[in-house]
Amino acid sequence: MNPCDPVAARDPVAAWGQAARAAGRHGLRVAELRTIAEFERVVRLFDDIWRPEPWNPPITVELMRALSHAGGYVAGAFDGGDLVGAAVAFLAAPAGQALHSHVTGAVRPGAGFALKLHQRAWAVERGLSRITWTFDPLVRRNAHFNLAKLAALPEEYLPDFYGPMGDALNAGDESDRVLVAWRLGDPQVARACDGLPFRPAAADGAVAVLTERDGRPVTLPADGPAVLVAAPADVETLRRTAPETAKAWRHAVREVLGGLMARGRAVTGFADGCYVVERRSPAAE
Repeated sequence: MNPCDPVAARDPVAAWGQAARAAGRHGLRVAELRTIAEFERVVRLFDDIWRPEPWNPPITVELMRALSHAGGYVAGAFDGGDLVGAAVAFLAAPAGQALHSHVTGAVRPGAGFALKLHQRAWAVERGLSRITWTFDPLVRRNAHFNLAKLAALPEEYLPDFYGPMGDALNAGDESDRVLVAWRLGDPQVARACDGLPFRPAAADGAVAVLTERDGRPVTLPADGPAVLVAAPADVETLRRTAPETAKAWRHAVREVLGGLMARGRAVTGFADGCYVVERRSPAAE
């Protein structure tokens, strides 16, 4: 069975096969977590990644325990006996159709991809059709991972979604996020899960409306059926070394990308460091 066929893309057996191959390519094992000791390991892993203030942990042992017991998703990626990634998600509206992935963190190449494919297979097995999550639109590598490597599609721009965040990666910045939806049965998603990143055809003829010049954002008076909105090369370094430049990027991307989305434009992918935004709406599921 071809996992990219529209019917096969919704088949749990095909989805689990893709997940197993993704983990196996990197010598990883992904499994659901159920014990307090396992949840404590996740907290330590996330502490190492985000270095949060005590009042702002990404997730707690108690919440993982409750979510797991109530039928939510808590999973870890292992390299031998080492926990190298984890993800936590909860069932969301519409009831019986969606899972919302609250947090995913990984410290080993391939672990994030393996976790997402495991999460997808878990959701497909339960008859769900979509997974949503948020990410910071300024973090270019995350945009590439979510929109190209996984073929998820943005649905909403959320200014300062979490309010002030007390951790080493987000401190001092506003917490704008983009909400993406992963349409689990889409053949485009199935191809991405087979290792074929998605690049929208419109990227090649698109015109830039936000670009980078000497490290700073520059808005251009251009328009067209498809436009490009740049993301900074390394916003996390900018936050430490040039906070005013990081702030300029935050406001420029909010105004341009957020403004386009608010006016009904569709973000159809990410290519060459830029969001691809089209006038047409993406195809319905």
